[in-house]
Amino acid sequence: MRKQSYYIVNGITLYRLVVFPLLILLIISKRFDLYKWLLLVSFLTDAIDGFLARRYKVVSVLGAKLDSIADDLTILSVIIAAIVYKPDFIRKEISLIIILLGLFVFQTIYALVRYGKLSSFHTYAAKSAAILQGSFLLLLFFLREPVYWLFYIAAVATIADLLEEIILVWILPKWTANVKGIFWIMRGKRSNRG
Repeated sequence: MRKQSYYIVNGITLYRLVVFPLLILLIISKRFDLYKWLLLVSFLTDAIDGFLARRYKVVSVLGAKLDSIADDLTILSVIIAAIVYKPDFIRKEISLIIILLGLFVFQTIYALVRYGKLSSFHTYAAKSAAILQGSFLLLLFFLREPVYWLFYIAAVATIADLLEEIILVWILPKWTANVKGIFWIMRGKRSNRG
């Protein structure tokens, strides 16, 4: 059963990798209605695969890597879709968006330089930020007007998450997947000394 669960969970993650080119094609072909529904499915599969991996104890390095890549590609499609379909929002919030993208790019490059691969920490902060981001982004595409207060909350949570991940790359000498956060790393170091 465990091997079957492993394939099911990774298959759910794989969906997001496979659907990415279709999402881009839908943006290019101006099929916004279909795009937003497939985006909803992508966000739901992101929530489901991690839960199922922990529930059935099939958490793996491959799964963590696939999940991180799938998350990044999904968000890339969202950025492109927002530029195409919500240009007024992008223009209004460009400064904050640049800060968010800058932190993300810095964290990504830092992890690639330090570990030779993307980080896959999946911290509690990252999970919280992802829920807020997903909620805002879905509402951005399903409602006429952006929910600005939710955008600002999601942005602050994302900045906190990215700063934590930058610090984690700095303090963890080896690539590690599924880290709860700095607090747990520091607590582990203290208990190892004691």
